[in-house]
Amino acid sequence: MKGRQEPSGPRSFHVTERGDGQRLDNFLLRELKGVPKGLIYRLVRQGAVRVDGRRAKAHKRLAAGNDVRVPDLDRPEAATTEIPPRVLERLRQAIIHEDDDLLVLDKPSGLAVHGGSGLSFGIIEAMRQLRPDTDLELGHRLDRETSGCLVLAKRRAALQDFHAALREGRVEKRYLALLVGRFPGDQPIECDAPIANGRQDDGRRRMKTGDAAPGDGRARTAQSVFLPLEAHGAFQLAEVRIGTGRTHQIRVHSQAIGHPVAGDHDYGLPDANRTLRRHGLKRLFLHAQALAYQSADGERHIFSAPMPGELGDVLARLDAGDGEAT
Repeated sequence: MKGRQEPSGPRSFHVTERGDGQRLDNFLLRELKGVPKGLIYRLVRQGAVRVDGRRAKAHKRLAAGNDVRVPDLDRPEAATTEIPPRVLERLRQAIIHEDDDLLVLDKPSGLAVHGGSGLSFGIIEAMRQLRPDTDLELGHRLDRETSGCLVLAKRRAALQDFHAALREGRVEKRYLALLVGRFPGDQPIECDAPIANGRQDDGRRRMKTGDAAPGDGRARTAQSVFLPLEAHGAFQLAEVRIGTGRTHQIRVHSQAIGHPVAGDHDYGLPDANRTLRRHGLKRLFLHAQALAYQSADGERHIFSAPMPGELGDVLARLDAGDGEAT
């Protein structure tokens, strides 16, 4: 292997027989002595390291004749995003389970699961910085304002197993949601309205129900069950169980049954949201309380995250006040 370096510029390496069959990460660690290990892994994950002009994962096996290009290491900020230490510490404290296959977070509200759409980073990018030696991938997604159980896979086999469980209905998800308006009784309300992709006038994504014919390729089946727990003023705390995982599913289905989620600025009621702000609600009142699934080997995994304190405080204020929705 012979390296060529321009002053304050990118580096290119030509792989010889010495590097034939070697993993990309090990190759870089050998050739880039003195460069922090975490930085090397971060650059690879963000696609800044190219093999023959293409992005490559850390575990890619190199072949003699490959060309490996590394960005300017004198200015790593040009190819990677520095994540604030307070965010990293917040996520470090949010880990509720970790083993050889999975890492489970009690996801904080307000953090997107991945970067993009104007966001320089998300939870997956931050967690990869915390675990630079691990091939972390998102097992599923939660909306930015939703908190609670979020599963990340540490190995490709674990990710495939979890996705198979999702497809085959072996994953149970339970959420806590505060809904506008009390339920008429103590019976669950089910919603199976199909959900289709839509857009607002300003171009923002907004899902919709019921206006796409089955089978036309636009609407997807969805099932949600809303189980009433407690009334708080004019609002209903409910457990929501979903049999599918469509985009914005709970928010769209709660709107469809006439009980939108508290604090929802896309599908909710402005008057109710103003009332809730006076009671201290500063976010969407939706929390992924528990997730359970059975892996291919028959082992059952159960994860849970308690309701965040700021949501409990809102309920207490509603109970202490009039709790009117309008």
